[in-house]
Amino acid sequence: MLAFAAGLAPAAAAHAAPHSPAAAAPPQQAPAHAPDAAALERALAAATAAGAPGAMARFTGPGGRVLTRTTGVRDRGSGAAMDVGARFRIGSVTKTFSAVVLLQLVDEGRLGLDDPVGRHLPGLLPDDRITVRHLLAHRSGLADYTEAMFARTVPGFEAVRNKVFEPRELVRLSLREPRTNEPGAAYAYSNTNFVVVGMLIEKASGRSVGEEYRRRIIGPLRLRDTAYVHPATAIRGRHVRGYLHPDEPGRLVDSTEQTASWAQAAGTMISAPADLNTFVSALLGGRLLPAPLLEAMLAATPTDAAGTRFYGLGLRRYDLSCGVPVYGHTGTVQGYYTYAFATRDGRRSLAAMANTSNRGQANTALGGTLEAAFCGAKAAAPRSGRGSSVPVEADLPERG
Repeated sequence: MLAFAAGLAPAAAAHAAPHSPAAAAPPQQAPAHAPDAAALERALAAATAAGAPGAMARFTGPGGRVLTRTTGVRDRGSGAAMDVGARFRIGSVTKTFSAVVLLQLVDEGRLGLDDPVGRHLPGLLPDDRITVRHLLAHRSGLADYTEAMFARTVPGFEAVRNKVFEPRELVRLSLREPRTNEPGAAYAYSNTNFVVVGMLIEKASGRSVGEEYRRRIIGPLRLRDTAYVHPATAIRGRHVRGYLHPDEPGRLVDSTEQTASWAQAAGTMISAPADLNTFVSALLGGRLLPAPLLEAMLAATPTDAAGTRFYGLGLRRYDLSCGVPVYGHTGTVQGYYTYAFATRDGRRSLAAMANTSNRGQANTALGGTLEAAFCGAKAAAPRSGRGSSVPVEADLPERG
């Protein structure tokens, strides 16, 4: 684990408003279980069997323990083996970075969690009841513009892969679609929410969102392989190439180079497993937010009928079969699936990636790394409503 810069712990004062009445308090931490290396290998193998050219995972535990596993290739052209030190696009794991930055600005009094968005971005949204908290919890009712943008997966991607959007353009695309619900009424995952979060970060800080990631997270945590490169298309240095499945049977599309401008603060960052381990461990360990705001982030509402998956403020919670709750985010961007999760105390973390997308079976298989890492031999056999057999929630529309 990388050492944290001195003075990183935020001030004790916080400006969090009370939790939403619908939010459930985080469960108590269950006893820790040793990771199951063989089960981790099986989960990665299942992801490649389901269509990913390669997959990898990196687990960190107490005492500096590190467990890594890889399978398959990171580059189909050269045949280079998957490499746990290589960078890749992390998709919606970016949302947790964005949420942390915005909550730090809340802690500084630049805005409030229950402020109407219109107070800070006048005229952007048609409903003044939408608050900052609603955006972070996906309860704004704003439609996800990516549903229409990627209704046809490969043609939709090719239409935007080299395009540079202004955030307001993406918001306008959302507003063309019907709202999903009244503000605060229900959870409905929407990338639009975090595009607006990025706009709030820039308005409240007076700096670009990329600069705020660097100042507040990347620099202090020494995340050497993490970057917000928008709108550059390349991933610098050693990296994993991403491969997108078309909707119909056909050849994989190399989707590595793109502006990812369609995602903005909802999903444009690049990172690597060690950096993701450090980030989620620092967050859950209380090194990035004061306790009241971290608790606000963790207070979550169910997102599935089985009551095993929850969403807080830019943070997912999965309750695993062995009773261990883990916190973090999933990421989907063209060519990459990512998981970055940690236990409540931040002492155990997992980062996993498969270099494909639009292949839900591969994403679900990769999710099995959570059970392998955090439940180990105590993992229950997959069954309805629990375990890795349950399809994961999609961060982007998926047809495959």
